[in-house]
Amino acid sequence: MGSPISIRLDDEVRSELEAQAMASGVGLATLLRALATKAADEAKRARIGAASAAIGERVTACAEARAFYEEIGTPTTDVG
Repeated sequence: MGSPISIRLDDEVRSELEAQAMASGVGLATLLRALATKAADEAKRARIGAASAAIGERVTACAEARAFYEEIGTPTTDVG
């Protein structure tokens, strides 16, 4: 179970979000929870992608790292 939070919204923003919630057949809290969850997932994916890119750049720039990855090869999906 999550923890409740309190946020302050401008009247115009709240009205728009309430309209979206009503059109979706959910309450405002449910819509806000879904929007926040989606944003958190996207931020996590972006953070992981940036870390992966940094590792790739490091491997590309370091002869020892390149040799290590050339030695172990490319992973396959063969479970065999």
